[in-house]
Amino acid sequence: MKTPGINEMSGETERPRSEEMTRRAFVGWAAGGLAALTAVGRLQGRTNARPSLSQATLTSDIRTNVNEILKIPRTPASMPGKFPGRIVKVLSGDAASGGKINGRRTRACLEQGLTRLTGRTTAREAWREFVSPVDIVGIKVNPIARLLPTSFALTQAVIDGLSEAGVPAANIAVWDRRLTQLEEAGFTAARFPGVAILGTEIKGPNGEFYDGKGELWSLGNIDQEAPAYFADIDASHDPDNLPYMVNGGKWSYFSRLVTRRFTKIINLPVLKTCQPVGISFAMKNLAYGSLTNTSRLHRVGVNAIGEACAFPCLRDKAVLHIGDALPACYYGGVGTNPKHTWDANVLFLGTDPVALDLIALDYITGIRISRGVQQMEDRQSRVYLDIAAGLGLGIADRAKIDLQEIAA
Repeated sequence: MKTPGINEMSGETERPRSEEMTRRAFVGWAAGGLAALTAVGRLQGRTNARPSLSQATLTSDIRTNVNEILKIPRTPASMPGKFPGRIVKVLSGDAASGGKINGRRTRACLEQGLTRLTGRTTAREAWREFVSPVDIVGIKVNPIARLLPTSFALTQAVIDGLSEAGVPAANIAVWDRRLTQLEEAGFTAARFPGVAILGTEIKGPNGEFYDGKGELWSLGNIDQEAPAYFADIDASHDPDNLPYMVNGGKWSYFSRLVTRRFTKIINLPVLKTCQPVGISFAMKNLAYGSLTNTSRLHRVGVNAIGEACAFPCLRDKAVLHIGDALPACYYGGVGTNPKHTWDANVLFLGTDPVALDLIALDYITGIRISRGVQQMEDRQSRVYLDIAAGLGLGIADRAKIDLQEIAA
């Protein structure tokens, strides 16, 4: 079957067909590009205004197809979700202490946050605002920083809450981009019995990333028929690196987990710093965990974070974001150094990922200033939020955010 590309929507710019996406074809891509992309100059996508000097290292004018994607009709569940601009900040006391996290206390904090967010009386009623027993729910965790993955206690609390709301265990999965990272971080079937542990980038039955024909096992996990993210910049990867990107070229494909399997996504990002964005939290955890060929997107700039979230498979399905700052990192990002990690004992809840990221950014900025690693607010770090707000994904105006802080 012919793979639909953006030409299905605008009459332009064909995507490569799946049968071409073999290991050998990737090398050809890297060497000479695809003739099918010669029409890219005519793509009716986004061309950013030339960035100001203060934003020059953050944004770019690389053309993407986001404007075509924005024409796809929204749904009632689309970001910023049921409660735009409403963020609940839960102070969890001593839920995290000395490297250990109290599961019972974490669950109690989560339930109090959910009832405050939704206005419901019980946690079960609150969960039913977002999911139903027929939903297939993906819990998006972050295992990349091995010393600071999404808390197991929080993940289990979400699983328990979904179960009490009537979602069968068979309909629940914990997932991220790379299965090996999930397993190495401790997200295993033994720890979370009854629910699936899934990744897009995988090894096959032979224990290798490539099958006997030299093709990636992961190719079956990416969706080349759903709308994909085009950016007019090539990326090439040698065969050893391809398992961690799945493809090169000018297209980033979404995982079939988000396009086909899940009907709802619960996003559990970890609060940590990330330059030049400032933080890696709700939006980046969701966007970069769902796409292939992401290395080049850093050259697209922070535009890519919001633009990826504007695709229906994320925009319409990520109905709740629960920011994990039980332990958190105020300096060093993915390469978390224990001396920069502390027991923050905070959860951030909301359906609006833009507002949630802004409140979390304000919080960690205050921590960084108090600890002497930053002198004042860095306006550059919120550029991606303004871009995302412009795409209709949430609220980036502090004056319009309803922040509710509770001590659990």
